[in-house]
Amino acid sequence: MLDILFRKQQYIYKKIANITYKRYFFDIVDFRERLIGLIGARGIGKTTFLLQYLRSLDIPEEKKLYLSVDSIITSNMKLFDIAEDFSNLGGKVMVIDEIHKYENFAIELKEIYDFLDLQVLFSGSSALILEYKRGDLSRRARIYRLRGLSFREFLELKLKKQFRTYSLEEILAHHIHIAQEITTLIKPLEHFKEYLQSGYYPFYFESPESFCIKLEETINAVIESDLPIIFHIEPSNIHKLKQLVAYLCSSKPYELNLSALAQKIGINRKTLYHYIHYLTLGNILMRLDAYGKGDSIFSKPAKLYLDNPNINNCYCLQSEIGTIREEFFCDMLLVSHKVAYPSKGDFLVDGTYTFEIGGKNKDFKQIKDIPHSYIVSDDIEVGFGNKIPLWLFGFLY
Repeated sequence: MLDILFRKQQYIYKKIANITYKRYFFDIVDFRERLIGLIGARGIGKTTFLLQYLRSLDIPEEKKLYLSVDSIITSNMKLFDIAEDFSNLGGKVMVIDEIHKYENFAIELKEIYDFLDLQVLFSGSSALILEYKRGDLSRRARIYRLRGLSFREFLELKLKKQFRTYSLEEILAHHIHIAQEITTLIKPLEHFKEYLQSGYYPFYFESPESFCIKLEETINAVIESDLPIIFHIEPSNIHKLKQLVAYLCSSKPYELNLSALAQKIGINRKTLYHYIHYLTLGNILMRLDAYGKGDSIFSKPAKLYLDNPNINNCYCLQSEIGTIREEFFCDMLLVSHKVAYPSKGDFLVDGTYTFEIGGKNKDFKQIKDIPHSYIVSDDIEVGFGNKIPLWLFGFLY
């Protein structure tokens, strides 16, 4: 068994041999931990990251092992048995991909952690089952929720240039200087629309022409496969999930009427709340709750978005530009910050900073008396005062 896995590992290495770019993951994962979990949307580069990590280790090849749970080779063996055989042969680092497809994975990961001297990194193509059972692993595993390409990463991949990241505090205090510095090197607005349309997923660079086809396949796989299996949704109700996504394509976040939506789709309100929760865990939807309210799945979200602007572009017949801007802002902030819906303005970040999102002519009248408030404007290269270019928040990670 292990010799077959090692041979397959060498073949997989060759597939990523020409991929030298490293996602922001490398800067945030603490590799000193013995059990590390990576969760996030399909297609954001988790498998590539795991293989890059294995290749970077300065230990003999026979001491590191990659396996994918959905492989036929491992389909009739327990994870613990594979790990035990590997450990007995002197193995040190084991990577398990697609673990959300393995039943009772949490129990076996705990056994591997408790009884074997191995470092284990595991990932799932979506957050669904990992989030659903996270409590079982919380005392042992360090879990990282990963997101797609930032605008900065997209520019680095496209232009073959390097750009540094900036903290939120740096951007708020020095955005004019930072924007001027960046715009001496590139014209960010020249690339920003392309990013919003198709730059969130690394596989865009593999085949730009077929990007939307691949993204639709990815989204459909979550709706048609992951959700029904994990949350026991009847196959006859799958189309209702798609109806929910389609409805959000054309609606404005602040016009959300859950009672009308439930009636339109043909489900009760409780089921609708469950579906919103499942689709959020699956990185298809993104919910924003009112500041100060709990995160119960049965509390009404203040705003509800598709997970990122690329989904709007490929999955929807029409989308509001205001919605696209707000989705981008949320995507960039949620990596390291808490975002809520305030009584005034569009977003409250970390309970302190209020942001209003709009076009280049957006003014301060809605938030003029609020301390620590900012206008975030699309279609401007450089801001002034408390007016900051939208694209610049794409350099947060």
